[in-house]
Amino acid sequence: MAAEDGAKIAAQRIGSGNPVIGKEKAEAGRCRECHGADGNSSDAKIPNHAGQYAAYLVKQLSDFQSGARRHEIMTIMAEDLSAADMADIGAYFADREIMQGDGAGANALGRNLFDNGDRSRNIPACASCHGTRGKGGIAGNVIYPVIGGQRKIYLRSQLVGWKLGDRKNSPDGVMNKIAESLSDDEIEALADYISGL
Repeated sequence: MAAEDGAKIAAQRIGSGNPVIGKEKAEAGRCRECHGADGNSSDAKIPNHAGQYAAYLVKQLSDFQSGARRHEIMTIMAEDLSAADMADIGAYFADREIMQGDGAGANALGRNLFDNGDRSRNIPACASCHGTRGKGGIAGNVIYPVIGGQRKIYLRSQLVGWKLGDRKNSPDGVMNKIAESLSDDEIEALADYISGL
């Protein structure tokens, strides 16, 4: 049963794309230059994609194309991608070994918010959506991305972006609502803790 569940999760993670073709497209499209051949970037400002859900990556690429998400470089990189290109590139990165932190994020404040949230401020536990180790999941039509092991500087920048409204492409604006309630110290603590998972 466990092997069957593992196969189902792997199939969900990869989605409908072809990781072998996706590798070629990721190389030709220069995705691997920034995000790494194994999906782990060497630049602290550039996100890891290793083991990320393909459907989440496809959504982000689609949002860069449509303007729902803005980034000077990624908007250009995504503009000519077809739906099949996105699915294949997403499958390639999803098929890599899931990103892992170094375990150094022993931040007590970050861990408490991640595990428990803060009910008094309507902040849910990060783990309630992203999983106990931040490795994401799918619930119905919602894809919760892998965040555990993500780059600390990138995590911080995204939380700040959600808070300021510079980024607005989460379902029902949930990440904006959560991040608006976080202090700068809490954002720093969460980025520290989550990056180590």
